[in-house]
Amino acid sequence: MGAGKTSAAKHLSSSLGFQYLRYSLVLADWLAKEPEKRSRLQEIGWEVMAGGKQAELNRRLIAQINPDADAAVDGLRHPIDRESLSDSFPHSFRLLYIESPPALRWERLRGYGRYADHASFQAADSHPVEQQIEALRVSAARVLKNERTLDALYSELDGVLHEFRKEGCL
Repeated sequence: MGAGKTSAAKHLSSSLGFQYLRYSLVLADWLAKEPEKRSRLQEIGWEVMAGGKQAELNRRLIAQINPDADAAVDGLRHPIDRESLSDSFPHSFRLLYIESPPALRWERLRGYGRYADHASFQAADSHPVEQQIEALRVSAARVLKNERTLDALYSELDGVLHEFRKEGCL
């Protein structure tokens, strides 16, 4: 949370025409159609993971991907997410892992008014649905350290995509 995943994915969409998909939007459309449930997406996401429904969530997300276009998928949280996307798009899927120190993530999210205080941020950050994210780091094609400005993140992201295209990965 607050590392820059959404900002990076939206940059790819707006500047390079990538299709933008987000796990939380698929989850909301599937299980949280009522407005009061949308505020509980983290808990609903955990119920999906713990209840063995993560494969179905992935199936629903993958069904929305246009195979003839580049896509930016925001919000992978579990190794099965990476496996599902990699299995579905073995020649083109590349996982970018974006990380930032917790203090910086808190400052960013506080600036958006997302959490009332540091304790509520810490509680959300330590929620069980967030605990598998670090396991994705080891299988990432690249790890981006987002500790500076958004423009710096976008520049680094553009450079990585240029490398991927040069390698024939995208």
